[in-house]
Amino acid sequence: MGKVGGFMEFGRKEPGYRPVAERLKDFKAVETTLDARELNRQAARCMNCGVPFCHGAGCPLGNLIPEWNEAVYRRDWEYALELLCSTSSFPEFTARICPAPCEAACVCEFSDEQPVSIRQIELAIIEYGFDNGLVKPRPPESRTGRKAAVVGSGPAGLTVADVLNKLGHEVTVFDEWPKPGGILRYGIPEFKLEKWVVDRRIRLMEAEGVRFECGVSVGVDLSKRFISDRFDAVCLTGGAREPRDLTIPGRRLDGIHFAMDFLTRQNCKLDGEVIEPGEGIVATDRDVLVIGGGDTGSDCVGTALRQGARSVVQVEIMPKPPEKRSVATPWPMWPDKLRSSSSHEEGGRRLWAKSVVEFVGDATNRLSAAKCLDVAWKEAEGRRRFELIPGSESLLEVDLALVALGFIGPGENPIADQLGLKRDARGNIRVDEGYATSQPGVFAAGDMAGGQSLVVRAIADGRKCAGHIHNHLTGR
Repeated sequence: MGKVGGFMEFGRKEPGYRPVAERLKDFKAVETTLDARELNRQAARCMNCGVPFCHGAGCPLGNLIPEWNEAVYRRDWEYALELLCSTSSFPEFTARICPAPCEAACVCEFSDEQPVSIRQIELAIIEYGFDNGLVKPRPPESRTGRKAAVVGSGPAGLTVADVLNKLGHEVTVFDEWPKPGGILRYGIPEFKLEKWVVDRRIRLMEAEGVRFECGVSVGVDLSKRFISDRFDAVCLTGGAREPRDLTIPGRRLDGIHFAMDFLTRQNCKLDGEVIEPGEGIVATDRDVLVIGGGDTGSDCVGTALRQGARSVVQVEIMPKPPEKRSVATPWPMWPDKLRSSSSHEEGGRRLWAKSVVEFVGDATNRLSAAKCLDVAWKEAEGRRRFELIPGSESLLEVDLALVALGFIGPGENPIADQLGLKRDARGNIRVDEGYATSQPGVFAAGDMAGGQSLVVRAIADGRKCAGHIHNHLTGR
């Protein structure tokens, strides 16, 4: 192992964030980085456990975390990069936006809730690779002559394309948006993932031979026949795009929007993409209500504050989690405990165990307030259920509401519908253990097939799916 007893000698060190007053003035990355000396210390904290739960129970990619921690401790950055890239397609994405289930499964988390700074070490490794010219185009030495189409350029689609291209197949990625990246570009705020990071990877993939055809809706601009005639395999990776809605009185009032529409427009604006007049959703001088306590809701808080919102309140139906890991989620499980993002540190209020039951409008049919009721959670038949508490009504005066309640499936999809692909009970594209759909030669991966999940799981899914597509294309 790197340093015997390192975890006892050195404590966990967080990189921290830029000052709130400074970062609220722009959309640049808020998180800072650790210097080389501190990274060496943090890597020394890894115990090189006999059973590395970070690798097995935590990381969906199966990253070789103890191995590259030791390499960083020994300052063998090239070997650390080799280990990291052997299991992860896009470490520069996960190192910035992954919630790090690997750290939750770290043995140091079990002992004192100070896990090894795995995500920060991962970021340092991949950026060392880019900064020193070690991450460079490596097109395949030969081509198989087989062609694959990937429909959707989010994390799963990019992964499928990257792996298949490296295996020698000719890959074309189609996306209806003007630029590739999917949720990485359009859904995640710039202050968490700056888009030059996405552009850098896209340029690398293009240099290796991947083609990107953007502004193209497969199933509308290109027919099922066109795709079938020109490609030997098709993989659908359109994501879970249908948002969960609220069916309460006043839902159709002006000033109520889905969170992803709000975030997408801001990203388009920063990226220089044209937004049609009347399509903008801005929080400037508005009293903003964010409904939903997850990452998307947090992203809305940070974005609204940067746009100059007068006030921001985030409402969550679940009760406030405990400060420490709950006994209901013992190590190495993902812990049920209170998490506060960088956006929560910047302002706004958080309300727990409340449900929005009605939107109230003014004489112009515009949102002016939201009625809430307190919620009581109870265990019944092994399941948690909530009840609205009569007489607990409260009124929030707001004029912009952002619904951030997650996604319920891929929704309508032109090419999937043209192909007549079967769906599961939740509306996702049904696939078998080899990611094959009900149509021969057509595969699906990521949130489109498995439902809403983490970016790191979409990447892991894409790598597995690409292996099965390769088998289909080559017969081995």
